[in-house]
Amino acid sequence: MDRLIRKATTSDVPAIMDVLAAAKGIMRASGNLNQWINGYPSETVIRNDIGNGNGFVVEDDGKVTGYFAFIASPEPTYAEIFDGAWLEDSLPYHVIHRIGSYPDAHGIFRSIMDWCVSKDRNLRIDTHRDNSIMRHNILKYGFRYCGIIFLESGDERLAYQLPC
Repeated sequence: MDRLIRKATTSDVPAIMDVLAAAKGIMRASGNLNQWINGYPSETVIRNDIGNGNGFVVEDDGKVTGYFAFIASPEPTYAEIFDGAWLEDSLPYHVIHRIGSYPDAHGIFRSIMDWCVSKDRNLRIDTHRDNSIMRHNILKYGFRYCGIIFLESGDERLAYQLPC
């Protein structure tokens, strides 16, 4: 299999939305019922990622099988962290958001993280408390739990940082 990570384009949007729908299915099947609800992430969010140069697709043999956003700091919702602290809070960092893939596309998380680490070693990520699959992958890759952040909506997320 030939795996490629590249910047997403607007022509990728339909394939990305299919990937994200499949990712929601994975979440729901694993008991994560409260993340990515009410139409999130919408096509508008994905188009904004792409327009800002932050949207990326994972292709396996030319087919889009994964999506993520890779965004340079600062992340406004990371300005304040509760019940913990960031491992490193003085250097610029990148945030990984909106990771999604098809259930039969294996190794997507590791491929995304390896790609991100090649761009910036100082990485942060967050996820919903009920997202046991993502929490497992985050810790398995070597991220450390740092505390709780709150989204603009007020929703809680568990925050992690990769040791630099």
